[in-house]
Amino acid sequence: MAETKGKAFDTQLFKRLLLFASPYKARLYIAGVSAIMLSLCAALNPYYMQYAIDLGISKKSSEDLFYFMSLMALVLLGQVLFQLLFIYFSNWIGQQVIRDIRVKLFKHMLRFKMQYYDTSAVGRLVTRAVGDIETISSIFSQGLFMIIADLLKMGIVLGFMFAKSWRLTLIVLAVFPIILYATRVFQRAMKVAFEEVRTQVSNLNSFVQERITGMKIVQIFNQEKKEHDKFRAINKKHMDAWNKTVWYNSIFFPIAEICTSITIGLIVWYGGLKAAQSDIITLGMITAFVSYIQMLFTPLRQIADKFNTLQMGMVAANRVFGILDTESTINDEGTTAISTVQGQIEFKKVRFSYIEGEEVLKGISFTAKAGETIAIVGSTGAGKSTIINLLSRLYEINDGIIAVDGTSIKEFPLEQLRDEIALVLQDVFLFADTILNNITLNDPTITEEDVIASAKSIGIHKFISSLPGGYQYNVKERGVMLSSGQRQLIAFLRAYVSNPSILVLDEATSSVDSYSEQLIQKAIEKITTGRTSIVIAHRLATIKKADQILVMEKGEIVEQGTHTELLSKENGYYKNLYEVQFMKSEVA
Repeated sequence: MAETKGKAFDTQLFKRLLLFASPYKARLYIAGVSAIMLSLCAALNPYYMQYAIDLGISKKSSEDLFYFMSLMALVLLGQVLFQLLFIYFSNWIGQQVIRDIRVKLFKHMLRFKMQYYDTSAVGRLVTRAVGDIETISSIFSQGLFMIIADLLKMGIVLGFMFAKSWRLTLIVLAVFPIILYATRVFQRAMKVAFEEVRTQVSNLNSFVQERITGMKIVQIFNQEKKEHDKFRAINKKHMDAWNKTVWYNSIFFPIAEICTSITIGLIVWYGGLKAAQSDIITLGMITAFVSYIQMLFTPLRQIADKFNTLQMGMVAANRVFGILDTESTINDEGTTAISTVQGQIEFKKVRFSYIEGEEVLKGISFTAKAGETIAIVGSTGAGKSTIINLLSRLYEINDGIIAVDGTSIKEFPLEQLRDEIALVLQDVFLFADTILNNITLNDPTITEEDVIASAKSIGIHKFISSLPGGYQYNVKERGVMLSSGQRQLIAFLRAYVSNPSILVLDEATSSVDSYSEQLIQKAIEKITTGRTSIVIAHRLATIKKADQILVMEKGEIVEQGTHTELLSKENGYYKNLYEVQFMKSEVA
């Protein structure tokens, strides 16, 4: 970002944007030709106006007046037609371009590592994918094409002016450098100002999104006033950034207006004197030049204004391309496809850290045979959930090997690996959609009949049928219409219908009612049967039934064995954990 800051125009960035417009060359040509013809028509009107005055009005010839007025009417119709084509196709191209960029951006974001989302504010990403991309469209619809059209008009107008009178044209050009210099300074200042505007928009979006998402916490802890004060401060920075652009505009446009008025005054004064002394300059020519000056200076003022739009679009494009250039995707070069996955899992001296230098897993090793259930227990922060994240390659390990059926998970195509693994996490996420779509995730191969049969199999069909609309019940954003236990039941069914070879559960039932807990236990028993399961266990019943128990402490497996074997160890980690945590929870 820093390298572009302060530049009036980033050529490399602009060329990159044009690549997205290249599939629409035919429309680009139509817009370009329309811009040329529009400029020509605009310049012809004062041209014919001069003759209408000099030959029609001054010489009192009604035929000449009618003739040139008719030509002006035809030119006006041409202007209307070419302006229609120009506006339509320039806006059409802008919309096509932002559609293509948005699709490419979202596809790129879908492949990001979870680590990227851990360190990126959701509000900023939403701003990039929605607001910034929408701003890019203005480069084509209101910025770039409009500037090109105005430059064409100015060039053609200058040509007509020189053809009419080089003396009057030189008077105009004497003032012209002043407004050109002012425009250049204005453009550079606005570039920096709009960088700050977009930064403050991102900060504002990020703050509002987080507070709305966490409104319950804000209200429970009486933080409304503090959050309101923070919002006022962020909003003021946003206002100050915009006020800076207003200040630049308020300086530039009066200067441009004064320059225009002075130039018209000089033309009328000098031209009027010459017209009185000779026929070199006529009244019609002076009138035409007054119109030409407006056509020359007004587009220049508008170019500055449109350059503001272009600058905002370029700043937005720079931010969007910053995400597109981010290399934070999981390496998906695996070519080993296994037709039938048995589900054996091996962790061999696996090391991992979310933050460099702070290891979360410190060389852990274990094996889960196909069809076994492995329970993982340990204190908070021991690394239990990290094992879940690494198995699905949501994060990449620093060292060691994770293998399924003897093959490193890096050698599997990422899509196949994740097809074979189903996760039920403690924090269940549901989309603002129907229960059916949340279960199938819109997979056309899973029918409603399949879902109903699976729901009956794990004992939750009755619960879903009791909801208004049954499987078509809309759970709203994040599933707020359901209790935590009900959301977890939906998550179990979502995992079950995908028919995975490996099941990973963060089995949290501490905050659910007894009825939901019974359903969850039944669901766990059903969906773990016949498939390899890794369970972060929170309940003694699940732990007792596990084929193996891994006890973790500070990123290491400190004990491993069955429930009975681990209880037999005097002063063991598991025995202590069992007596302190699990026995009390069972008695309670």
